[in-house]
Amino acid sequence: MSKIPSNLRHIESLVEIVRSLRGPGGCPWDQEQTHETLTQYAIEETHELVEALESPDPQAIKDQKIKEELGDVLFQVVLHTQLAAERGAFTLEDVIAGISEKLVRRHPHVFANVAVADSAEVIRNWEEIKKAEKAEAAKSSGSAAFNLNVPPLPALQRAYKIGKRTEKLQFDWDDVPAVMLKVEEEFDELREALDEGVNAEIEHELGDVLFSLAQLGRHLDMEPEQVLRKANTRFESRFAKMIEVASGDGKDWHALTLEEKEQFWQKAKAILKNKK
Repeated sequence: MSKIPSNLRHIESLVEIVRSLRGPGGCPWDQEQTHETLTQYAIEETHELVEALESPDPQAIKDQKIKEELGDVLFQVVLHTQLAAERGAFTLEDVIAGISEKLVRRHPHVFANVAVADSAEVIRNWEEIKKAEKAEAAKSSGSAAFNLNVPPLPALQRAYKIGKRTEKLQFDWDDVPAVMLKVEEEFDELREALDEGVNAEIEHELGDVLFSLAQLGRHLDMEPEQVLRKANTRFESRFAKMIEVASGDGKDWHALTLEEKEQFWQKAKAILKNKK
């Protein structure tokens, strides 16, 4: 039986717990995990943290959720570093040193004698330092100068990031109306594909529509992943209210026609709108 650390408030205690989970006599599930098998959990825990951060709950409840989800994300960080430590790649101390050095390097207005007027200038300096770092990395690795280097994010968020990168390379639309024309063009091509009924073409054109909508969000200074999360939450709230209203009226949901369901949907929207 592994010993429980005496002070569970210390990061070293979490490292020790994870080491015990992975070690002899530890947890069979944790012992089986690899970086690859844990990928889905890294994504899930990050999304659950975002959900907590955007929660409409009262602050005290929201803070409790954020604290819990940060803990789950931290567990993923420590678990991945334990896997790396076992093969001699790096440790949690190396991870901490890496991010600490990066933060110091990218904040010369805090840790060096660089004056900034406002947060906009901070962002410009940050981007210039990142650009210099990437240029140096590309030089040492021999990678192409125009490699977009977009991280493997959720697809909609990645489309947004691709647009941000190509914008810096001066390959972009001039304004929102120009992007809207592109969105409309892609919708027309999707309609044509639907008329032809070829699945591969429909998938292709649907992808182009989603990509162009992500670029429209970028030109509107709206992060499409966040916009869609809010839309998802809005839909879920309306759907739950719709079921509640229909049930309150003594209706059997499965017996309702589509037109009747639409009427309850509109009622639910009105109720939630009036609550706001």
